[in-house]
Amino acid sequence: MPTFAFDAVAPGGGREQGTLEAKSRQEALMLLGRRKLRPVRLQAADAAGSRLGPRLGSAPAQRNLTEAQIISFTEELGDLLDAGLQLEGALKMMEQRSEASSIKSVAEYLRSQVRDGRSLSASLPGASTSFSDLYVNLVAAGEVSGALQDIMQRQVAYLKAMNDLKNRVIQALIYPAFVAGAGVLLMILFIVVLIPQLKQLFSKNPDRIPLPTQILLGTSDLLIHWGWLFALILAGGALAFWQFIQRPEGRIWWDQTRVWIPVAGPVLQASFYAQFSQTLANLLGNGVTLLQALKLVADATPNLFYRKKLQEAASQVAEGFSLSRALRQGGGFSDMFLDLVAVGEQTGDLSKALEKAGARFEKEMDRKIQRITALIQPVIIVVIALVVGVVVYSIITSIFDAMSGMRKGL
Repeated sequence: MPTFAFDAVAPGGGREQGTLEAKSRQEALMLLGRRKLRPVRLQAADAAGSRLGPRLGSAPAQRNLTEAQIISFTEELGDLLDAGLQLEGALKMMEQRSEASSIKSVAEYLRSQVRDGRSLSASLPGASTSFSDLYVNLVAAGEVSGALQDIMQRQVAYLKAMNDLKNRVIQALIYPAFVAGAGVLLMILFIVVLIPQLKQLFSKNPDRIPLPTQILLGTSDLLIHWGWLFALILAGGALAFWQFIQRPEGRIWWDQTRVWIPVAGPVLQASFYAQFSQTLANLLGNGVTLLQALKLVADATPNLFYRKKLQEAASQVAEGFSLSRALRQGGGFSDMFLDLVAVGEQTGDLSKALEKAGARFEKEMDRKIQRITALIQPVIIVVIALVVGVVVYSIITSIFDAMSGMRKGL
């Protein structure tokens, strides 16, 4: 009887490797399913130990999906499963789309894998690199529990919430950035274009040029003759800073610094707490263990400073610490957030407490964004008005002085 070597994920999130005897590949997959193991690799081996057969998910992952496409794929698959279709039938309907798209290509690949006896979760990484570990692990939990359609629908709600959260942050920063950029361009236009044209008029009476106008003329000459040097220095500094934050130690420092920057830091903190709480609640609500869920959230956290803190907390949770105690000892988390986690542990429903915490921090983030947006716009406008006023006042004063000198000369 053929022997198969396997590498699989256990229900608790751990990895299990070994061999088993089966008449065929399909029977080997069925035996692993009875043991509630999710195969990542299944290879046939002959008596000499040479390995045959394909590796699960070994197809080249060349299909990239956007966030909107992932949401659309998950929502459509969840609706088809909820309507009573089997997994292969649902993927077949998605494969029969009339338009050519990445979703159709992904559905075609997944259907071929499922038809060969592989699980959906084991096939997702080979279908596209856009499916995160969180996504794959939730699908695996749905397959083990038999509630894949429910988990897919929950995943749709979660993905939409995270996408909406990111879009709100970006949209809140668009207008202030536009106003600030317009103000800088306006100042450059005044100093580099307008003031040099009036320099000839001012030079007729150099002794009568006011001090503010002299400063503007000096700044204009400096930018015209040495502006390229300043641009190179700024570009070089930006490039050096970019290279520094690409290193692990530089990235950790920058991620930590961003959190404590005035005005923007509180928004980033609230955004992290909201995303962390909702993601962990989603995993726990779908049957993933706390330790495995915490590891997955840590690996999916883009902020390396918080990722390091979560990895340290996961190590302490593995030793028997509660989540709130592990996070508190690691530092870097607000007392209010830790208190909400502790309340959830005391009530025995951590998932529900985290959902409430996520909603609370999301509302807090919205309030902070609204305050910052309402504050930044008038501040930028006032600063621009003051600078323009000083420039205009200097120019008009110099013009009147020059005209006065010309009249006296007549």
